[in-house]
Amino acid sequence: MRIIELNQSVTASNDKDADNLRKEMHDAHILLLNLMSSPGSGKTTLLSCIITDMKKNVRIGVMEADIASDVDALKIEALGAKALQAHTDGMCHMDAGMTRRAYEALDAKELDMIFLENVGNLICPAEFDTGAAINMMILSVPEGDDKPLKYPLMFEKSDVLVVTKMDTLDYFDFDLVKVRERVKALNPSIKIFPVSAKTGEGMQALEDYLQESLNKWIS
Repeated sequence: MRIIELNQSVTASNDKDADNLRKEMHDAHILLLNLMSSPGSGKTTLLSCIITDMKKNVRIGVMEADIASDVDALKIEALGAKALQAHTDGMCHMDAGMTRRAYEALDAKELDMIFLENVGNLICPAEFDTGAAINMMILSVPEGDDKPLKYPLMFEKSDVLVVTKMDTLDYFDFDLVKVRERVKALNPSIKIFPVSAKTGEGMQALEDYLQESLNKWIS
């Protein structure tokens, strides 16, 4: 497992860089998903479940972006998936240039699908196009159902919302109906998947979506 140190790109043309990277990955038949959430929402646990369930049919890699440590990358690598730890030098997000450097370091030519596990917060990552084909965000039940009101841009920029830790619903004041209403008001086309990586609830529907998205991307 490699660890690379990244600095924010100096280029001002992030959107152009992102479009170029997206085209290159499309030509290479590799689907990149940008996974965003708060710390502790269950990103790595969700990814571990997806990798375990899909690795027989899909070659998955993960680029773990964090300010420091390699804990998450080691967990992913232990599952047999290719993993890269990217340290962001204090930056609270990944941009297209940083994503490209991580992608090139991952040596992804034998992969079908790559998850970029972005730095954990609901503000900065939403502001930068990474070059991903799909922006996927996680909202965990313990975080509360008011997050679409507090961080609207994240929900507006995401193609997919995964509501995690559904097995804890009885223990928290969380209204899934309100979440759907609030999120759909911000982003009518967003796809919403309530899941529990612990019990497996909802995982099949999410994994079917990922497989269908990959099939469309490479067709």
